Amino acid sequence: MSTPVTAQRALRIALLATLSFVMLALSACQSSRPISERMESKYSLKKRKNSISCLRSVGRERCALPVKVSERSYETMLKSIEQLKGIKFHYGGTTRKGFDCSGFVQYLYAKAFNLALPRVSYNMALVGSMVPREQLERGDLLFFAFEGDVSHVGVYLGDGRFAHASSVAKKVTISSLKERSYAKHFAFGARIIKVQE
Repeated sequence: MSTPVTAQRALRIALLATLSFVMLALSACQSSRPISERMESKYSLKKRKNSISCLRSVGRERCALPVKVSERSYETMLKSIEQLKGIKFHYGGTTRKGFDCSGFVQYLYAKAFNLALPRVSYNMALVGSMVPREQLERGDLLFFAFEGDVSHVGVYLGDGRFAHASSVAKKVTISSLKERSYAKHFAFGARIIKVQE
């Protein structure tokens, strides 16, 4: 009578050990995937916003994304970036007295395109269609995951360059996606605007 009970117990232990091994192997595979794959997967499963609040001559309304913008308004944003370069980084900053990363992007999009982006990078990352690195276009938002989740945002300018308020440089600056830290922590892009040529 004790032999079948012992055999069942040994079988259960073997199954639990096998299951534990499989779970461990799967979690190892998950963590070895590049940040961009993990973040794209995570953020594609969340409810994404496909419209945004925009200011029109008749007041605020919802605009479908991506919002078509003129070359002229894009040039306005580039001029703003040039004027803002060097402004100090300030956590929670949303004005020319100092910007954090999301405050800077929010300011640019409001000034150049009359669009109201969410205040923090985590919420901005849920707006618009996701764009992989190979398909980035100028004006796309770039998201980076430095602390296990999206924690930094910038604006793509083309040719691998982007504008952002950097807590490392302590100012608004232009950086390259080829820089080791940004290449390693790039999560995904998001298309909010489409520049009309």
